[in-house]
Amino acid sequence: MRSAPTPEPSIQRTDRHTSTGSPRSTALLAGLDGVPWSDIQDSTGSAADIPRLLRKVARGDAETARAALGDLRGRICQYGFVVEQATAATVPFLWELAQRPQVSCRAQIIQLLKNIADARQWETTATAYPKLLNHRENPVAWERAARQAVRARRDGLERLMADDDTEITRATTELARTLKD
Repeated sequence: MRSAPTPEPSIQRTDRHTSTGSPRSTALLAGLDGVPWSDIQDSTGSAADIPRLLRKVARGDAETARAALGDLRGRICQYGFVVEQATAATVPFLWELAQRPQVSCRAQIIQLLKNIADARQWETTATAYPKLLNHRENPVAWERAARQAVRARRDGLERLMADDDTEITRATTELARTLKD
C-alpha cells in the first residue's frame, strides 16, 4: 500500500522558458528536473524514474522510445485507464513530446494522452464506495488533475491535426473527440 500523501500535482510546467519559437527551438523537456518526482507516486512507488523514461522517449531510437513509453504508460496509466499521482505532472511533457517531429512514437503518446483524458476508474469506484474519497491518498483527485492536465494543453491539437503522418492525425482526431466531451 502506498503511503505518500496526496499533494495536488501541478499541471504547470516548472521551467521559466518564455520563447515564442517553435518547439524545435526550445530546450527539450525543459523543467523536467524541477518536478519533485521522488515526492510523488507512480504505480511502482516513487515516480523518480519518470524523467529517465521521458528522456528515453525523447531521444531514443524507435525501439528504445517505444519500450520506454510502454514502461511509462504502465507507471502513469496502468491498463490504459488507471491513473496515478504522477500522471498530471507527466502530462505536459507528453504533450511536448507529441509536438516534436524527431520523437518516433508520437502517435502512441497521443493515444496515451487520450487514455488519460478518458480515465474515470477511480471516479466510478468512488460513486459506489464514497469512503474512497476520505482516504489519505485520493486517487479521484489524481484522476481529475490528470484529465485537467490533458485539457490544459489542448491548444496543441490543431498543429497535430495538420501533421503529414496519418497515424498522428488519426490519434489526434480521437483525442480531440474525447476532449470535446
